Formats: sequence, structure tokens, C-alpha cells
Amino acid sequence: MKKLFAIATATIASAAAATAGSIAYVAPEITRIEEPAPMGGSGIWLIPLIILGVLILSLTGEEPTD
Repeated sequence: MKKLFAIATATIASAAAATAGSIAYVAPEITRIEEPAPMGGSGIWLIPLIILGVLILSLTGEEPTD
């Protein structure tokens, strides 16, 4: 009976040790690929510049004389 108890204890201990490391799942790391930033920009700064230029030209023009 002691031998049967010793075998059962050893079996349970070895089974617990064998599964101890595989219970927790570790997700693999995801590598991120960054796209390079555009060198020239988007050109959106041109719109306010054009509006400002048109306003300056229209407000500083001389009035025609009759």
C-alpha cells in the first residue's frame, strides 16, 4: 500500500511539474512598421497663403480716378 501511495504521489507531482509552464499563454510581440513621413508636407499651408495674398492685393490696390 505504501508503494502504491508513493507511485501515485510521484505521478501527481510529475504531472503537475510537466504542466506548470504551459498553462499561461504568452502572446508573441507584434513588430510595428512605421511609414516614413512625407518630405514635402501636404501643401495645405498654401490655401491660407493664397487667401492672404488675394486679400492684400485687393485691399491695397489704388482706386481708379475718373
